[in-house]
Amino acid sequence: MFERVSAFVGDMNAADTQAELRTILAEITRELGFRHFALTHHVDLRRSSEPAIRIHNYPEEWERYYDRKLLGRTDPVHRACQTTLVGFTWSQLPKMIPLTRMDRALLDAAARQGLEEGYTVPAHVPGEVNGSCSFATARGRPLSAEHFATAQLVGAFAFEAARRLVKRDHQKRADPARFSDRERDCLIWVARGKSDSEIATILGISTETVHQYVKQARANYDAVSRSQLVAHALFSGTISFLDIFKR
Repeated sequence: MFERVSAFVGDMNAADTQAELRTILAEITRELGFRHFALTHHVDLRRSSEPAIRIHNYPEEWERYYDRKLLGRTDPVHRACQTTLVGFTWSQLPKMIPLTRMDRALLDAAARQGLEEGYTVPAHVPGEVNGSCSFATARGRPLSAEHFATAQLVGAFAFEAARRLVKRDHQKRADPARFSDRERDCLIWVARGKSDSEIATILGISTETVHQYVKQARANYDAVSRSQLVAHALFSGTISFLDIFKR
């Protein structure tokens, strides 16, 4: 099976679109004895202003219900991901986090859609919102523990492949190469919470120049606020957390 994972990783690295990645992941999901998969960032996708991953083959009715209820942030499976670095079964949730009445209702609703039991691999990338790759069995079909280690590898590599594609697509809209060194310096100081006038004093340029730099950067990223600008700049690799906290 590990040879199969190696081949799968090669296929994922060669995938050029999210649709291709979805097809590849669906194939390995079946080979591992699961029926469904979901590769996602833990956000309310319809309300997120940042680039986010969602690649899955869950039932469409469940997707509509999930979005209607705005469950991306409150999903108990997603919350449990914050407590561990390794994969876990959904039956382990009561031992990992306190489950509310709404949590249990959500899990029951998922079971009625055929998502009764699953195995979730957390994805933690410094500076980014958390994510995960979940695998679910067909209703009434038990999980096979022998595939958990393989699912852990598959989930981690699949999430990274999805990040690459999302990041590439985002960079097509906001190419970090368009920023000069001085513009990048401005972005770093914006990320440090400085005002335009403070940045002007620090860099020895006019406040109007800083204002124009920041205005153009927001336009490049289609960002409506300074905080959103910083998030886009971090996600695209234009600046890093090390830049922000280095003095």
